[in-house]
Amino acid sequence: MNKRNLQIIMAVLGLIPIATGLIGFTGINDPIYEGLIDSHFVLLDSNLRFFSGIWIGLGLAMFSIIRSIEKEKRIFRIIWISIFIGGLGRLLSMVFTGVPPIPFVGFTVLEIVGAPFFIYWQHKIAKEEN
Repeated sequence: MNKRNLQIIMAVLGLIPIATGLIGFTGINDPIYEGLIDSHFVLLDSNLRFFSGIWIGLGLAMFSIIRSIEKEKRIFRIIWISIFIGGLGRLLSMVFTGVPPIPFVGFTVLEIVGAPFFIYWQHKIAKEEN
């Protein structure tokens, strides 16, 4: 649990929202929704593209704090608390609408279990650096 490993993991994980956000900019034409959505859902398409933009921004925020990760407590926590809340949203979706494909169950675990772990890890590194 050292600073360098956290930086590497943040860089790898930061690529996910950037890549999936760019794909999500295709809206309902995103390959993940192929065959699931009627092409006439204008509001859904608009929202998917909007939230994909926010998702890209989150990935960029992750990259912006990598260099001085031990000093970026507030932004680091905002990022991971946001991811945690998103995971809670996925969990609610599972409860109310059903279980998604297996990779999304894994994402949910990362979001709900991983977020507190990463916050703890960053806190530990920040204490060691001071």
